[in-house]
Amino acid sequence: MILLTIIMTFSFMSWISSRSQSKLPGPIVTDSLAVQKRVLSYLNQQKWNELFPHRYGIQSANSKNGLSDFYSFDAFLNAVKFFPEFLDVKDKVLQKRELAAFLANMAYETGGGWPDSPDGYFKWGLHFVEEQGCTKGCPQYTDTSKKDWMPVVDKSYHGRGPLQLSWNYNYGQFSQFFYGNKDSLLLHPEIVAENSLVSFASALWFWMHAQKPKPSCHAIMAGSWKPNGYDSVRNILPGFGAVVNIINGGIECGTGKPDGTYSRVGYYQYFCNYFKVSTGTDSSCMEQKPFNSIN
Repeated sequence: MILLTIIMTFSFMSWISSRSQSKLPGPIVTDSLAVQKRVLSYLNQQKWNELFPHRYGIQSANSKNGLSDFYSFDAFLNAVKFFPEFLDVKDKVLQKRELAAFLANMAYETGGGWPDSPDGYFKWGLHFVEEQGCTKGCPQYTDTSKKDWMPVVDKSYHGRGPLQLSWNYNYGQFSQFFYGNKDSLLLHPEIVAENSLVSFASALWFWMHAQKPKPSCHAIMAGSWKPNGYDSVRNILPGFGAVVNIINGGIECGTGKPDGTYSRVGYYQYFCNYFKVSTGTDSSCMEQKPFNSIN
């Protein structure tokens, strides 16, 4: 434990130094080491390599601008320090489920596998940094009705990072949280695909941040969210299915069809098996209406 504390303290001080040099934003949270300890109770470098052996940049074939191991374990561990409530629940089962759910969605959003992939389909998470087909821009991810987060001309707000942060209003809100101003990422959304710490932080921000009428993904997996009347008429129940509904309910939910092996739910089952925990109830959203549906 003493050695672990020394290593974590050195890592934290190194992060502070690099944060200062690169002028990264935001206050240093005082209980950041607590969330890091929670993560380290389930993950380490070896397990990260086991789970994501084909992650972006670890092989020269998919590295970008000379960046190696873009989705490194160290980058993830540094990013969680901005989110001290991540995995902050006493029940170890709920901790494991939240971690499994978070990793599952990262892997699904960035997966590069196919049914006969070397090492298996689920080993190809974190393979991509940017939404495929959008590396030269995708103008459809702009919403000018969001007056507080207006898009910038000739900037693309397509999916980037572990949870594929998309749309100008999400870039603007995350920028406000991370940099203390909305313009840093509205003007330079490409940073999410260029800076590992920012990239992981974007995913954690989306996970931890509620956007009405949707709760946060964290609240669902931590067991603190209770459906209200609005949710109940849409058959949205606590469980991984509600997380899927938050992230991409308009496309993936309400189909009435069982989830396939290679679905988002399939990833969740895979990671739950890895952490030796049950999936819990209501993992599918096939009978749920999207959160923002009219009826």
